[in-house]
Amino acid sequence: MTWPTVLLLVVVAAAGLLRWRRPAWYWMTFGVTFAVVRVVVRYASVMEACGLTVPPSRWRLMLARMANRPAPESRAPRILRLRPTHTGLVLRLKLRPGQDAFDVAAASDRLRHSFGMYGVTSRELRSGVVEIRMTGYDVLKRVQMPAKTDTRPMRVPVALREDGSVHYRDYRAVPHGLTLGATESGKSVYQRNLVAGLAPHHVALVGIDCKQGVELFPLARRFSALADNPDTALELLEALVSHMQDVYQLIRAEQRISVAVPDAEIAADIWDLPEDLRPVPVVVLVDEVAELALFASKEEEKRRDRIITALVRLAQLGRAAVYLEICGQRFGSELGKGITMLRAQLTGRTAHRVNDETSANMAFGDIAPDAVLAAIQIPAETRGIAIAGDSTGGWHRIRAPHTTLRQAVNVCNKHADRTPELPALAPFRPAVAALPSARVPLSKTAPATA
Repeated sequence: MTWPTVLLLVVVAAAGLLRWRRPAWYWMTFGVTFAVVRVVVRYASVMEACGLTVPPSRWRLMLARMANRPAPESRAPRILRLRPTHTGLVLRLKLRPGQDAFDVAAASDRLRHSFGMYGVTSRELRSGVVEIRMTGYDVLKRVQMPAKTDTRPMRVPVALREDGSVHYRDYRAVPHGLTLGATESGKSVYQRNLVAGLAPHHVALVGIDCKQGVELFPLARRFSALADNPDTALELLEALVSHMQDVYQLIRAEQRISVAVPDAEIAADIWDLPEDLRPVPVVVLVDEVAELALFASKEEEKRRDRIITALVRLAQLGRAAVYLEICGQRFGSELGKGITMLRAQLTGRTAHRVNDETSANMAFGDIAPDAVLAAIQIPAETRGIAIAGDSTGGWHRIRAPHTTLRQAVNVCNKHADRTPELPALAPFRPAVAALPSARVPLSKTAPATA
């Protein structure tokens, strides 16, 4: 056996091992080259087989007859750009006259088989231009976030989409959100990624964790206020409503509306104010909303009504000052009056595996009916898989990287100095001990006594 043959066998064995154990490494070393060759060589025949070609125009047929030449072939969409990524390929096409972006979306599964890719999704960039994102492997099986992400104020990367792109939680674009998920569905990991992503930002975190604080209180060093029972949660929410009203009074005083002031200088929310006057934005995380809506007596019912009223007021009026992130295992109309009104104000929707179709309908039934079926089909063994959608009707399958509670605590402790102190929330500030300056070495012997 000659040395070129041995070298070839080693390369083939290495490629097979990488594809089995490290699909991301295989894609960057071998897969991207093979995929580009397949797309370039098969493009014309695949487009014709998938019905994505148009017949030649009349003037081309006329010129062919006049020149006594064969009739021209059907034309496929023109490739504007073919760009490899760390997860797949991005193909940008210019559609021919008579074609529609829906035709490309309907043929996405056939394109996946024809080009030998793991997944294919498409979206319309502008009139006549469609972008096809193809993934070379299952990017959600072992989530690896890219080293560089497009982070901005109040915009944090929290998960990876099935097309290989990063899923961001942008509070300025989508102020309020609803996150659902059954036990062991990955909802807590998603919440940890959210807190860890917000920790380095100039933002006040407020938590309501009625499960005796087991989820949020370990992260207390980065929280400006925390509540672990419904009674404290009611007081905290009413304090937030008062804080929101104070912020609006500040905006009203600084609007400076007059004939001589240009429109660009008129303030409508905290982001239009000068930095020296801008209040700290507040993000409220409710870990289990059902615990706030349940009651067993008349007194608890009155408390429940006040809590839901405060949440609805924050959702309706808090766009300029307070942002909500409502989480829960169950979210349905049986939680009582005001729940559907609250749901209507929560633009962002994320649903992990749920135990019933009603919860999925509450999440997506009013914005994306197709996402309801995708949410209830998430298998139990794939924890962390979720469906994310918004009021536009679009939805994506996402998965957050696995973040342990210890990792999230370390991030919060690292940025504990960025925790703002708000006078309105001072009574709810969690009492935490100071961080030790250095670790004390452990000793197996007892300390010496005098």
